[in-house]
Amino acid sequence: MEIINDIEVVQSRCVEARQGGKRIVLVPTMGYLHEGHLSLMREGRKRGDLLVASIFVNPTQFGPNEDFTSYPRDLKRDAELAREAGVDILFHPSPESMYPNGYKTYVNVEGLTKTLCGESRPGHFRGVTTVVCKLFNIVQPHLALFGRKDFQQLTVLRRMVTDLNMPIEVVGMPTVRERDGLAMSSRNVFLSAIERKQALALVDALRQARTAATHGEKHSRRLIGLVRERIGREPDAQVDYVKICDGDTLENVDRVDENSVLLLAVRIGKTRLIDNNYLFEEV
Repeated sequence: MEIINDIEVVQSRCVEARQGGKRIVLVPTMGYLHEGHLSLMREGRKRGDLLVASIFVNPTQFGPNEDFTSYPRDLKRDAELAREAGVDILFHPSPESMYPNGYKTYVNVEGLTKTLCGESRPGHFRGVTTVVCKLFNIVQPHLALFGRKDFQQLTVLRRMVTDLNMPIEVVGMPTVRERDGLAMSSRNVFLSAIERKQALALVDALRQARTAATHGEKHSRRLIGLVRERIGREPDAQVDYVKICDGDTLENVDRVDENSVLLLAVRIGKTRLIDNNYLFEEV
């Protein structure tokens, strides 16, 4: 595995691979890898000839009071894990190379970015779409893999690829969970032991809502109330949002069906966690 920091070097490697008929797969990450990331890399290894993973903590998707400076980083550890997962190129650019002096160009997807995380994190998705667009231009992948835990992000990126006629297949992979059900996240490391137990309220709430829906409750308002009541039992939990949306448009739905997704964002102490699931799908 090569670890490459230089944008032009990665770009030339990928152009050469494409010209040689190789299928390129990209797994973008912000590092501090966990099993969720590694599952994407292992799947990417199966689906392509050249597997590129990026590690870049993207400053443009963090707000002024968010955790950019404290976001966990460990390149040596990440590199070993990526190597074991079969990555060919680990791309680790600097913020200065991705956003040099005078940088003025951003990508913005309208509508889909105004709800859910977009409400409480203004500018977040502009940063996400911009950096992913840049990574797509640098690596020129045939296929890019993302986790479904970031459901809104996945939906937004699919819209970007469609609208900008990018010849890239965007694949969403199932959320990977800890043995107790908590969705894997690099931010889980910030949870204290007590907060870690309280964080299980998210997956418990998803499961309770699924049970209620499969037993005939079709009103979103009642299902959302059930979820809020469950999370509200935890002393350190603060709900950012609980919404049930159409899985394609992210529009709120009043009555649920097979394409309805329950999406949560909750702060446990100072740590913001997100989770989601199709209402009729097992968590």
